[in-house]
Amino acid sequence: MIASGSEFKNYRQEQYFFRQRLAVAAFMALFCFSILAIRFVYLQIVKFNHFQTLAENNRISLVPIVPNRGLIFDRNGVVLAHNFFVYTLEITPSKVASLEQTIAAIAQIVEVSENDRKRFKKLRAQSRSFESIPIRTHLNENEAARFAVNRYRFPGVEIKSRLYRNYPQGKMGVHFIGYIGRINDGDIKALEKSEDISNYKGSDHIGKSGVEQFYESSLHGVTGFQQVEIDADGQAVRVLSSTAPVPGDNLYLSIDSKLQQIAEQAFGEHRGALVAMNPTNGEVLAFVSQPTFDPNLFVDGIDSENWDALNKSLDKPLINRPLRGVYPPGSTFKPFVAMAGLEAGKRLPPFSISDPGYFSLPGSSHRYRDWKPGGHGRVDMRRAIAISCDTFFYGLALELGIEKLTSFVSHFGFGKATGIDIQGENGGLLPTPEWKARRWKKLWYPGETVIVGIGQGYTLVTPMQLAQATATLANNGVATRPHLVTSIQENSSGLVHPVPIINMDRVPLQPSNIAIVKQGMMDVTQPGGTASSVGAGSAYLIAAKTGTAQVVGMRQNEKYNAGKLAERHRDHALFIAYAPAENPKIALAVIVENGGHGGSAAGPIARKVMDYYLLGKSPNLATPQAKELAKPLPEPMEELHD
Repeated sequence: MIASGSEFKNYRQEQYFFRQRLAVAAFMALFCFSILAIRFVYLQIVKFNHFQTLAENNRISLVPIVPNRGLIFDRNGVVLAHNFFVYTLEITPSKVASLEQTIAAIAQIVEVSENDRKRFKKLRAQSRSFESIPIRTHLNENEAARFAVNRYRFPGVEIKSRLYRNYPQGKMGVHFIGYIGRINDGDIKALEKSEDISNYKGSDHIGKSGVEQFYESSLHGVTGFQQVEIDADGQAVRVLSSTAPVPGDNLYLSIDSKLQQIAEQAFGEHRGALVAMNPTNGEVLAFVSQPTFDPNLFVDGIDSENWDALNKSLDKPLINRPLRGVYPPGSTFKPFVAMAGLEAGKRLPPFSISDPGYFSLPGSSHRYRDWKPGGHGRVDMRRAIAISCDTFFYGLALELGIEKLTSFVSHFGFGKATGIDIQGENGGLLPTPEWKARRWKKLWYPGETVIVGIGQGYTLVTPMQLAQATATLANNGVATRPHLVTSIQENSSGLVHPVPIINMDRVPLQPSNIAIVKQGMMDVTQPGGTASSVGAGSAYLIAAKTGTAQVVGMRQNEKYNAGKLAERHRDHALFIAYAPAENPKIALAVIVENGGHGGSAAGPIARKVMDYYLLGKSPNLATPQAKELAKPLPEPMEELHD
């Protein structure tokens, strides 16, 4: 029997289909391996550098090395700001399961005060979670050793050695030295804007005020870096390479620390300001703002109690009075008004007036009173300055006109910032009709010009402006920019770079006119002048001007009676001076807030400063006279204005 054809297999056809399937499978395999090979080539060759960098970053960490901050010295090499290393106990919040439990456990090993906890909480709010934050600073060696033994119990907590700023003079000079504080969000934004943020990797502090802030770029230095190999646990294995940091530059100031100390102590408990300058080169010799405060409180992060005490104090110790305090200049403005009148040809000798004790505008019955009832009699320019005759300057200001007057005195620095090397300076105010129209939308009246002539009304000055104006007058019209830093020393090379002296303005003054004003100011400290007691017994000749600036207005014909006023409503006492009068080496301005008369309250402070600077004469602050000066001002029954 023969089998049917359906029972036989078609091997040829099956072989054909098999080969087709095999070819497709081989192609797919080859295609997949080709893609894999291409991917390998892309990853291993094309992207080699990229992935090598990522791998290195997993193995290598860049650790910033914070540079030593530059030091600050006075003109004689006395250290005003320096650095020292301390042990700190720090917590990285992101590595700690429970902060409260961790801090409580730490407190059983080393002391953690309530202030430490408050500071930690404040700093944590200002920091990122992966940054370490100090819970205790200034650990002694015993505390550091005690914690080191228990280190294994505290993941995320470690002992570090940090560089801290210290101000060895304490409260002295804080308003010009300034202080550093922890970097906050505002500082970060400013650093990003200036493109300096990369130089602050690892840094926690930055200058907040004074020369610490103004010269931040010089003091900070350049941050270094270490390439450190780390293991899987994030622990350092070895240092691969290192770029050393460049330490910050040192600053040498024009300030004389001993002079500064004498000036501050001379104020006693009084509030006020003093600026003393070298009139020929603009060097600031003393810069006083009273009361003051300890800058060391801010370095570590000030606690709430101290902050509240400073911020809420009625005495406002945080205000930089020489730069931010604005006051009516009172009669200290008169020498500059006198110079304006002489240069305009309005009061040239032998011009004089008969002073009846008041001044009235033409066609008006209103009287602008002189400080001396009944007047001073016959008065010329020189005597008007010496006895501070209000009536003389009322008429002179009106005749000059407000535009001409303010335009001239602006050359002495009034109405604009002096440009001193501290940030935050107030420009004061020289009023004009245009200013009043913008500010108050009102017309300017002649009577307002009259009172500008004696430094009252809208006119406002800072003690810094007043000192610079006095220095400009002493320097025969050459205005030099005041400055605190005289030279900058590179820490890396030791090279010293002097800060250039900059002349800001030159007032074209006639020598004969300068002589009249200067002679009048010398007469101020002679018998019959408003500050004769300040000049009494002096071994050198002092040119000066006293001033009294009203704090609260008085009604027409009402007499000033300090004894009936609250202490903070009494007049401010002002005093400007330079000496020796024939060859000025120091020019200064003093303001004693609510002190009354410039000659009796501010003048003695100026005399102490000049005596030390010119004669090396240190006042004995333990004497009964010095103790008397340091007492609060008395409650006078009545006091005349100058």
